[in-house]
Amino acid sequence: MKKDLVSISDLSGAEIGELYRTVKEFKDQSRGLLSRPKHVDAVKGRTLVLVFEKPSLRTRASFSVAWAQMGGHTIYLAPADIGLGTREAVPDVARNLSRWVDVIAARTFKHSTIVDLAHHASVPVVNALSDQEHPCQALGDFMTIREILGTVKGIKFVFIGDGNNVCNSLMLTAARLGTNMWVASPKGYAPKKKFVDAAKKTAQTSGASITITDDLIKAVKDADAIYTDVWYSMGQEKDKAARKKAFKPFQVNSKLLTHAKPNAMILHCLPAHRGEEITDNVLDGPNSVVLHQAENRMHVQKALLYRLLRK
Repeated sequence: MKKDLVSISDLSGAEIGELYRTVKEFKDQSRGLLSRPKHVDAVKGRTLVLVFEKPSLRTRASFSVAWAQMGGHTIYLAPADIGLGTREAVPDVARNLSRWVDVIAARTFKHSTIVDLAHHASVPVVNALSDQEHPCQALGDFMTIREILGTVKGIKFVFIGDGNNVCNSLMLTAARLGTNMWVASPKGYAPKKKFVDAAKKTAQTSGASITITDDLIKAVKDADAIYTDVWYSMGQEKDKAARKKAFKPFQVNSKLLTHAKPNAMILHCLPAHRGEEITDNVLDGPNSVVLHQAENRMHVQKALLYRLLRK
């Protein structure tokens, strides 16, 4: 494993498997299933700093709780506290923080900011979200599918919606784990070619397949798992009306699910715009695993931070 997690591309399929084994240990520990708890006080006396340019519920809480459960201390730096790239240059922020803290988790607008932080920091840097990727989310999501189905290899996994940062990280993860992933997007909103090409290249060695289409029904047919996300993210509000019009036929609802397997699980990274990309009865339905995903973010991030610090 590399010093940082900037992209899913920083991990091999084998390393993701090792990470998931550590996740299981942490989850067993949290549920009192280990006679001798492991990793207690694993980061006692160490500090994690959260450098956030965007507001957050799941990311901030899950990182903070994960670190606290291992005995560490967290500092939260809001957008106004630093002013990355405006009040202070990113390399200067990285070098200063490296003198005080043990790990940096950054949630930024530009992916280049994460790259610069990792390049100039001497401590591990974790991508907690950028405009190109959301690796911790994807790792937690595939952990969730694996727990419920027993495997992710060979299943049909469908992402419906914008070819955004979450979609990019899901594709790269699917390619490493042997998952057959379909992305169904309106024309003009498919994931960027460089991420599709990177995923397809990796898929050649893992047995995975990556299919991009605007045929929603074909994509959903016999799906094992269906994932959706908001139609417009922070910073895309000016395109809200156009996006709502383009994505309306791609709503995940009960009618659409009749084309999938009866027990197809429903995933969403949250927050959801209820009544837009997904209906209430599906999001809150018996096949929804969105809260399981949210919990697994914490366990995955705990295992990730632990493994990065062991290097």
